[in-house]
Amino acid sequence: MKNFEKEELKKISYNCRKATFLIEKKQIARITLQEEAELKIHLAGCSICATFMKQSILLNKMIHNLFNRNHAELKLDTKFKKKLQQQIEDHVNDDRAY
Repeated sequence: MKNFEKEELKKISYNCRKATFLIEKKQIARITLQEEAELKIHLAGCSICATFMKQSILLNKMIHNLFNRNHAELKLDTKFKKKLQQQIEDHVNDDRAY
């Protein structure tokens, strides 16, 4: 029985692919208690996956904030819009010349 437990712990401890999957899954849904335990064990021994988790959480928060901002505040300033409109009109007029 002890050999079985050792082998299971080894599988859990060194499975970065599964750990990254669980890290991502945990951010969008609940994970089971077994998955949570597997992830904690893996993260305790894998600093790379722990760093990945911190970065992934940060990126997801940044993306969430970007898409959930009040977009009414995002406007082109009047001077830029006039310049852009002039470039468009110049381009259209150039095309008509041909």
